Amino acid sequence: MEYADIGVIGGSGFYDMPGLTDPHYVKLDTPFGTPSEKIVIGKIGSRSVAFLSRHGVGHRHSPSDVNYRANLYALKLLQCQTIVSVTAVGSLKEDLCPTDLVIPDQYVDRTFKREKTFFENGIVAHVSMADPVCRELVDLAFGLALEIGIPTHRGGVYVNMEGPQFSTRAESLMYRQLGFSVIGMTQAVEAKLTRELEMCFLPLAFVTDFDCWHESAEPVSVEMVITNLNRNTENARQLIRLLAEKIPASRDHCACSVALDQAIITSPAVIPEKTYKKLELLIGKYIKNRI
Repeated sequence: MEYADIGVIGGSGFYDMPGLTDPHYVKLDTPFGTPSEKIVIGKIGSRSVAFLSRHGVGHRHSPSDVNYRANLYALKLLQCQTIVSVTAVGSLKEDLCPTDLVIPDQYVDRTFKREKTFFENGIVAHVSMADPVCRELVDLAFGLALEIGIPTHRGGVYVNMEGPQFSTRAESLMYRQLGFSVIGMTQAVEAKLTRELEMCFLPLAFVTDFDCWHESAEPVSVEMVITNLNRNTENARQLIRLLAEKIPASRDHCACSVALDQAIITSPAVIPEKTYKKLELLIGKYIKNRI
C-alpha cells in the first residue's frame, strides 16, 4: 500500500499540485465509495504528500455532491496524519479582504444534503468538536504565511452553507449580524470527518469576494471568484510547500490522534460484524475483542 505523511485537499481553482517530485497517481476505492479524483502522491523535500482535488479536475462535483467520506477515508488509507484543506470563501467582515488568507478555528454547519459521519449501521460515536482544528498547526501556518507576505488572519467562524447558489443579500447580512467571519460551501464537513479519523485538520480559507453584503463592492460572481482564485492558488501552493517541511513527522502527541478515545458509546458486543469490518481502520485500536 502507498503511504503519505500529509494529505492536501484542493478546492475551487486548486486542481493540481505542481512541484512534487516523483509524482504518480493512485486510484483508491473505499467502503464509502470512490473519491472525487485520483490521488497524486509525490515528495516535497523528504516528506510524502498526497493531493486530492475536492471537486475533481475540471470542477465536476458540486459542493453537495462531493463524496467527503470517500475523500477523507482514502487519505486515511494512505496513512496521512495531517489534512490541509484549502477552500475559497466569501468575506463577511470589512477587514477580511479578497486574496487574504483566513485560518478559521470554528464552524457553523448549515448543510443538509451530506453524509457527515462514518458511524452508522449499528455503531454510534460522539466525538468532541469544541475545537475542530489543530491549534499547533494553525500557529505554524499563521507564522509561515506572514513570513512569505500573505495577509493572514488567525481564527474566525466559517459558516458552511449548502450551495451551490450564492447567498441572498438578506442571508449575507444575517450572517454578518451573527458575527460569522467567512462563508463557504465545503470545509465544515471535512473538519468533522477528519476528527472521526483522528487526523489533524488545518484549514486554509482564501477570500475571493465580499459575498453580497458589501455596499461598495460588486455582488459575488463566478468571474470575480475565478479572478481572485488565480491569485490565491499560487499563495496556497507556496505555503503548502513550506508547511510540508515544517509539520512534525509524528502527531502521536496531539489530542487529535486520540479523538475516538471514550467517544464510541456502542457496546462492542452488539456492533454488527459487517459494520466492524467496514470501520476497523478507525476503531480497531479501541475494539479488538468484541465478545
